[in-house]
Amino acid sequence: MMKTKRASIYLFLAAAALISIFPFLWMVVSATNRSVDVTKGTLLPGLHLFENLANLFGTVDMWQALWNSAQISVVTTLLSLLAASAAGYGFEIFRSRGKDIVFNILLASMMIPFAAIMVPLFRMFAKLSVALPFAGVDTPAAVILPTFTTAFLMFFFRQSTKMFSKDLLEAGRIDGLSELGLFFRVYMPTMKSTYAAAAIITFLNSWNNYLWPLIVLQSPENMTVPLLISNLGSGYAPDYGLIMSAIVISTLPTALVFFIMQKQFVAGMTGSIK
Repeated sequence: MMKTKRASIYLFLAAAALISIFPFLWMVVSATNRSVDVTKGTLLPGLHLFENLANLFGTVDMWQALWNSAQISVVTTLLSLLAASAAGYGFEIFRSRGKDIVFNILLASMMIPFAAIMVPLFRMFAKLSVALPFAGVDTPAAVILPTFTTAFLMFFFRQSTKMFSKDLLEAGRIDGLSELGLFFRVYMPTMKSTYAAAAIITFLNSWNNYLWPLIVLQSPENMTVPLLISNLGSGYAPDYGLIMSAIVISTLPTALVFFIMQKQFVAGMTGSIK
């Protein structure tokens, strides 16, 4: 009876794993086939991977799109970690009568859908283009500034800071460290697992961001990878082998970041501090 129950559990888990991994497997297989084979639903690997890659990098400015996405994602992640961790640290460590009210207002902002603010946000950056052209419409800064920190990350860092040992701060103050010194030399090294988890979340969201870059980026040379893939699929006769090759390439940076930092990610999400 126990063996039958265990076999049923393993069979269910195997089926669930197969269902989960099938889209990725089909994506990789499709990248090795021609467009006509993809439309036929071929599930066997082909011999056209290098042909698709040559067409991708030869006819489409894939390198520029990768550079644009990498530039925006890395800068957004670094700024987000600094701003969100400083906010979470301040909300938890320092005492103020109105801090909980401000924090609750920030959390309430998570309920506002982005579609409700994207029009006024675009108008704001359109006006900013006159005074500060480097931060206006059709610039990487226009993508980074509205997205480099979120209420969720502030909440995430504040909750993690609740388990941070306040004795370390007192010891640092006794040693003569300033508040900035405590933050950079005591808090940040201790909370590295939390920073790793937040970095993965922010990088993934920034790399896959589609709606706001679609609105604010208007020049082909500023196009990010999601926008490029969308354009490839909107043609009259899209080349699905080429599109799947572009999708495979676009998933490699995010997969690499996750696999490198997966242990820290798990530790950060479970709230452990080492």
